[in-house]
Amino acid sequence: MAVWFVTGASRGLGAEITRAALASGHSVVAAARDPRTVRAAFPDAGDRLLPVALDVTDGAQVQAAVEAGVEAFGRIDVLVNNAGRGLLGAVEEASDAEVRAVYDTNVFGVLTVTRAVLPVLRAQRSGHIVNLSSVGGFVSSAGWGVYASTKFAVEGLSEAMALELAPVGIGVTVVEPGYFRTDFLDSSSLHRVATVIEDYAEGPAGAMRTTAEQVNHGQLGDPVKAGPAIVSAIDSGRAPLRLQLGSDCVASVEAKLGAVRSELDAWREVAVSTDHDDVATPAR
Repeated sequence: MAVWFVTGASRGLGAEITRAALASGHSVVAAARDPRTVRAAFPDAGDRLLPVALDVTDGAQVQAAVEAGVEAFGRIDVLVNNAGRGLLGAVEEASDAEVRAVYDTNVFGVLTVTRAVLPVLRAQRSGHIVNLSSVGGFVSSAGWGVYASTKFAVEGLSEAMALELAPVGIGVTVVEPGYFRTDFLDSSSLHRVATVIEDYAEGPAGAMRTTAEQVNHGQLGDPVKAGPAIVSAIDSGRAPLRLQLGSDCVASVEAKLGAVRSELDAWREVAVSTDHDDVATPAR
């Protein structure tokens, strides 16, 4: 059985991934800011669960957590970068400090944990990295611009790593959940911009503030189903680069693909006209 290393493992999708991995017979290094919450969430996991303290923005703590996992289980096979932070507000409304806080967790935290785990995976010549993105990592929307930009960054990193790591036997999957019924929209995970600009209040960014409150804990997606879906995909040995979760995510991705194709076709002549004259225009 494999050894999973899951960040943000005490609640939400992280807890459900941990639960599903344990149910499949795997061992889990379950990382959270307070490891006591992990043990409380999985009291019967026994010695297949190693709770570790982890703030993904603390490089020394990240390294210590990875070393503790290797010492306990001898290896790490699957890294799940799940810990995240949300920010709701129009792009202009977000302060420098608010933007940096989201990037520190969602982008630099992912990089810090990944850099700590990759030497282990490369030495084994095997393993898999699972990066939790969002439907917002593929389709941005008003009110979620800063948050979505962090997930777009995760997707770009994941695409590159998939190419870089394939030759050494390491796979990469980026998971794109739609709206799932977790506590993501609660104040414990989602932060709202402190400054509200009146010009945005009546537009889509302002409307999204109300929508987020209305849909909270009534979201379409079931996290209890998402955890096993992710674990099963990785266990299958043929996990995709992108794994969409939720029918709302599928609908949004399909709509964007269609819109991009339509716009590309409409502006194709302009696009290809900017090549040098001595370069053959590619066939349609």
